[in-house]
Amino acid sequence: MSTAPLHTEPDHLVITAPTLKSGMVWVEQCLGVSMAPRIGGQHVRLGTHNALLSLGEAFYLEVITIDPNADAPERPRWFGMDQLGKDAAPRLAHWVARTSDIAAAVAASPVSPGVIEPMSRGALDWLITIATDGALACEGVMPSLIQWLSQPHPASALPDRGCRLQQLILEHPAAQELQVAWKAIGLADARIVLKEGKQASLHAVVSTPHGERVLG
Repeated sequence: MSTAPLHTEPDHLVITAPTLKSGMVWVEQCLGVSMAPRIGGQHVRLGTHNALLSLGEAFYLEVITIDPNADAPERPRWFGMDQLGKDAAPRLAHWVARTSDIAAAVAASPVSPGVIEPMSRGALDWLITIATDGALACEGVMPSLIQWLSQPHPASALPDRGCRLQQLILEHPAAQELQVAWKAIGLADARIVLKEGKQASLHAVVSTPHGERVLG
C-alpha cells in the first residue's frame, strides 16, 4: 500500500448552460474572449457535450450542457444538469480538482465528493466522482475529484487565449468542514479562497487580454 501523501489541485471550472451556444456566448461576454471554434466533444455515457477554453497549463474552463442529439442516460446526469431549466442562465456551477489517488482521496475526505465513475471522451480516459443522484456536492463548492488515466492533459490541446485563473472565491455555510476535507485530500492552492457565507456561491477572477474579469 502506498504511503505517499495525497496531492490534489484545481483542474477545471464547470459552466452549466441550457445549450452550448448560450454557454459559449456567456463566457465570451464575461471574458471578452471567444470560445469559437468549439473544442470539445460528447460524453456518451451521460448524454452531455462540452466546449473548452484554456486557463493556462493543466487548467481549463468547461461549458457543459445536455446533448440534444444523445440518448437519455440510464442514470442521473452529472453536475445537477437534470434540474437545469431550458431558460436557465449560464453560470459557474462547480469546479473539479485533480488528485493523485482518487480512491484514497474519496476515502480520506469527511465530505463526500461522490462515487468514483469511469468516463471517456475520444482519446481521453479518466475517473471522476459523481453523486448517485447527480447533485452538486455542497451546492458546487465541494469539488468533484478527477484522476486522469490518459496523457497528455486535455488543456495541452487548447489554444492559449491569454486567460489565467487568478482566484476562485467560494462561500458556503459549512466552510470550516470543507477546509478540513480539503486538508485531508491534500488540496492547498493560493488561488482558492474559501469563506463562510449564508449561502453557497462561486466566483472566478480571470486575467484576460482585456484585464481582470469575473465569472459567477
